[in-house]
Amino acid sequence: MSRSPSMTETLRYLRAVLWSFAGIRQRREAESEQAQFRPVPLILTALAVVVAMVALLLLAARQAGAAPLDVPDTLTQRTLACTGCHGPQGRSTPLGYVPRIAGKPAGYLAAQLRAFRDGQRQHDGMARLLVHLDDDYLSEIAGHFAGLQVAYPAPAPLQGSAQSRAAGERLALQGDRSRRLPACADCHGSRLTGVQPAIPGLLGLPRDYLVAQLGAWRIQVRKARSPDCMAELAGRLAPSDITAVADYLAAQPLPANPDAVPASTRPLPPLPLPCGSVRP
Repeated sequence: MSRSPSMTETLRYLRAVLWSFAGIRQRREAESEQAQFRPVPLILTALAVVVAMVALLLLAARQAGAAPLDVPDTLTQRTLACTGCHGPQGRSTPLGYVPRIAGKPAGYLAAQLRAFRDGQRQHDGMARLLVHLDDDYLSEIAGHFAGLQVAYPAPAPLQGSAQSRAAGERLALQGDRSRRLPACADCHGSRLTGVQPAIPGLLGLPRDYLVAQLGAWRIQVRKARSPDCMAELAGRLAPSDITAVADYLAAQPLPANPDAVPASTRPLPPLPLPCGSVRP
């Protein structure tokens, strides 16, 4: 009964096959090793290796020549770079610093895209995405997300003390005339859902995002078109005011109709101070 070849013998045989395939006969160890095996099995094994390699090359060539992936040329497809962070359909994610962009006024979204591209708002990732896009294309992207009417999530769990939220409610709905602070509702609409075409809603946004943006305006990291009304107002806020307003806004449910108010129904009087960001 013949014994099975050992692992060492098998490896030596494979090495001899490779030497035979490569035509190496000058080296003494190659000649010695090849002489220990019968030439016919050695040649047949080498041919089998060649056939296998050719088959793999043909398969790779066939796959490379296959029909290309059919990717639809739609804004939904092109804006996957946006929804990767802002959530499916731009509805936001549980991450606290990523805002919802679905359903926001188109004029507001277009202005923010230009601000990121032009450096008025600081975000390296957004700037790299937008640096080569012109105003018309940014407006097209803005219109796409503005037209997406998707459900809002339930309000976040209450944060901050009841006293802080009460202070935030007063600032949001009444303001503080002693500090020349108009109410948020004076500009963002009585329901705080925004005013077309360029004033965003304040509900349905993460608390941390609200704190970050008000803080950025307060220290003049975030800027808008002059006169920059938000920078002026945020400069009059104390850090505790920012926390209070964010605590209140993040805890509010959306009204039955969360859409921004059409500009024609904006209540009089007009905006309480000049605001360059609402100009077309």
